[in-house]
Amino acid sequence: MKISRISVWAVSLPLSKPYWLSGGRLKFEEIDSTFVRLETDTGLVGWGEGCPWGHTYLPAHGSGLRAALGLLAPALIGRDPRALDDINRLMDVTLPGHPYAKSPLDIACWDLLGKASGQPLWRLLGAEAAAPVDINSSISTGSPEEMIADIRTASELGYRTHSAKIGGSDFAADIERIEAISRTLPEGEQVTFDVNRAWTPGVALQVLNAVGARDWIEQPCETLDQCAVVAAQVPQPIMLDECLHTFQDHLDAWRRNACQGVKVKPNRVGGLTRARQIRDFGVSVGWQMHIEDTGGSAFADTTALHLAASTPEVNRLASWLCHAHLSRDPVPDQGGRNRNGLVQLSETPGVGLNPDPGLLGDPVAVYGGE
Repeated sequence: MKISRISVWAVSLPLSKPYWLSGGRLKFEEIDSTFVRLETDTGLVGWGEGCPWGHTYLPAHGSGLRAALGLLAPALIGRDPRALDDINRLMDVTLPGHPYAKSPLDIACWDLLGKASGQPLWRLLGAEAAAPVDINSSISTGSPEEMIADIRTASELGYRTHSAKIGGSDFAADIERIEAISRTLPEGEQVTFDVNRAWTPGVALQVLNAVGARDWIEQPCETLDQCAVVAAQVPQPIMLDECLHTFQDHLDAWRRNACQGVKVKPNRVGGLTRARQIRDFGVSVGWQMHIEDTGGSAFADTTALHLAASTPEVNRLASWLCHAHLSRDPVPDQGGRNRNGLVQLSETPGVGLNPDPGLLGDPVAVYGGE
């Protein structure tokens, strides 16, 4: 099997309502996604999606991803997509760094491997059966009353785990948010307070040593070093996210005892091949992990859910579904969807979705197949 053609689509995904995080300093109304389709000389087709969460959240953006594909895609023409390690080594030689740009190509290769073998990705990723995956809500920054109302709405949709966005220089306001949400959280439900790197270490210590909550605190500060300082001086467990881009970052976090858990996002770390390595390391050191993606349609969500569904229960926390925040669905009625707070993946080979090119518009680039 050889890759014969790679087509690329740019797909705008508006959010159903504006979304604030990092203490309100970052606002999002639309995200820019990229779909790729790998055609092969056997007639099998593989799909991938890469979607940074805007251009202010991480050092990644949609147009940059597509520019990188102009270098990466031609290098893959004529290569066997099932040779995943060789594919990733080739991409690293062709363009060092830029893992988010490599992710949709890696995922499309996994999709082809699954289709060629007749296996769903969760089985190729190590599971005998796909575990039902809990999903968590994502609660935009707001007043305590607004955030509590959003949590109640999410609870009505079956969510039992919530990610409440806090952070900023007004530490008294964050103390109020944390205490109010903890006080009113429905019985049997859990919350993670996600700072999205908005605190300085001093503010983090003031807030976390003042509140009674012992829930997860996610990415309190900008850097790994800053988060490690905080983790050593607070009673809450720390979850790291935005400061982890490579396996080395995760190894450094473990060596520094900077966290008790991490978020594993295939699109951020370079695709499923890298995300699986990180997941397996997390299992070996006893981390708990939210396995989800940075953004995207139900395709990107489902890709990450395959990794989550193949992760041991003791290490697996809930997964977020970006597509629940979108007003456009480019893969309607396909993939992992919320069913009363859970997602159950099927036995369909590969990722399990087949996007309709007619719903994506015209390709913005095509490589190979002349």
